Amino acid sequence: MPTLYSIKPAFQNLLRPLVGRLVAAGATANQITVAALALSVIAGAIIALYPETTPLFWILPLVLFVRMALNAIDGMMAREFGQASKLGACLNEVSDVIADVALILPFLLVAPFSAPGVVAFAIAALLVEYAGVLGVMIGGGRGYDGPFGKSDRALALGIIAALIGSGVVLPAWFGWVFPLMALLSLYTMFNRIRAGLRRANSSIS
Repeated sequence: MPTLYSIKPAFQNLLRPLVGRLVAAGATANQITVAALALSVIAGAIIALYPETTPLFWILPLVLFVRMALNAIDGMMAREFGQASKLGACLNEVSDVIADVALILPFLLVAPFSAPGVVAFAIAALLVEYAGVLGVMIGGGRGYDGPFGKSDRALALGIIAALIGSGVVLPAWFGWVFPLMALLSLYTMFNRIRAGLRRANSSIS
């Protein structure tokens, strides 16, 4: 299904010159992965500590974009410059889900969002990525199928954070956004499992 992940190749082409310079300077893919994680956790912590300071929510769209760029950069460094490793693969998957949780949970502190809705979305986001990793286990490859993968979640969270940061008073019905995103994430999880099984079966036949 359509997802923002489909524009990743074009985004990577824009970043490729920077990747070359980073490698030349001695940077490694794992360092970039850790930097993306640290950035996400620090941003989430700052927003969680001062949720009443709504302009701080503008940090989130910026961090989400930078994180997306760093995720693309570490992948290119691993694949194109021989820096791929088992440790890097584990670090990449684990750091992604930790970063997701760190950037989602601060919305618990903002009206009209409810704790069950925000937590449900955080859990569903983890399940989406786990379903993608399951594809590797069954021989279907890492799944990135949509419609609500990591890039799409980042866009949605960025828009919500921008509204909050701009001082927009969110109406009560907006509280349903996180439960709806949780449901969309669960659909994405099932879609990734189905697609992974299809690819695995195709490779066998």
